[in-house]
Amino acid sequence: SWVGYTWLTSVVDPEEGAVRLAIFAAMAALLVAALCVPEAFDDSALLFACAYGVVRWAQIALFILASRDEPALRQSVVGLAGSTAIGVGLLVAASFVDGALQGGLWALALLLDMGGPYLFGSEGWKLVPGHFADRHGLIVIIAIGESIVAIGVGSEAGVDAGVVAAATLGVGVAAALWWLYFDVVALVAARRLAQAAEGRERNELARDSYSYLHFPMVAGIVLLALGLKKTLEEVGDPLDTVPATALFAGTATYLLAHVAFRLRNVRSVNWHRLGCAVLLVVLVPAAVELPSLAALGILAAVLASLVLYEALRFSEARDRVRHQIAGEPATD
Repeated sequence: SWVGYTWLTSVVDPEEGAVRLAIFAAMAALLVAALCVPEAFDDSALLFACAYGVVRWAQIALFILASRDEPALRQSVVGLAGSTAIGVGLLVAASFVDGALQGGLWALALLLDMGGPYLFGSEGWKLVPGHFADRHGLIVIIAIGESIVAIGVGSEAGVDAGVVAAATLGVGVAAALWWLYFDVVALVAARRLAQAAEGRERNELARDSYSYLHFPMVAGIVLLALGLKKTLEEVGDPLDTVPATALFAGTATYLLAHVAFRLRNVRSVNWHRLGCAVLLVVLVPAAVELPSLAALGILAAVLASLVLYEALRFSEARDRVRHQIAGEPATD
């Protein structure tokens, strides 16, 4: 939903009356879908599917209006409408079954809904690079903010020295995730998107780097939030397997998405982030045995070391990106 409306608002002006009303309606439908999430595979499955359908079809309707004088864009929108209809239809069908069949239909719906842009040409789409990159940066900020909320939710039992230490470490982890994305990566990627040739090259770069590769970034942060919440519930006890895996492997997923993001944008591998991700996965068995506060401390130390290493090792390049490149006017 986020990705779809990011593409949409590069084409239509959300401040216009009719567009504004359609987006308000989509917001209401998305709130209903969010309320259904806890029971999305049970009693609220059909309502979730219908609400999500309203969100996506409002986007399609606005795209159709925007493409009246753009045949190439209209062709792309028609293809998107087809994949969206199939995806939503599969979610509706999944609401009437359960178990493995329901999971399979959901997986197929996601595959078709998200993979639809690969099935038709990318030349017809239009986007504003600065706006597009900024919107995806915002979803990362929102996800990191929710990880902070998870810390507060997890500390319901009261505040003692252990909870204070865990909360501080949790904020440190969230700050490291923010730093790893916004300090340099977001600036370089936005500049690369602005400099890409308009049309197919820019559209495919936007699709791969932002629409697809930001998904595992956000998913990794969400998994981390689960681990943080469980850590704060009882800081002296070891984490169960699922939250321990979420804490370390979720962060590793975030770092691996960064590796892929850089590979797609500048055609090089960030070996230190890749190595850090592998290390975190290797540490999952230890996280199950150690007190959760100690496990969180190890995670914070690993990320802090990564941030410090990059800041010192690439200080000149970082300074150039942040003060020279970032100071240049962005191309919209």
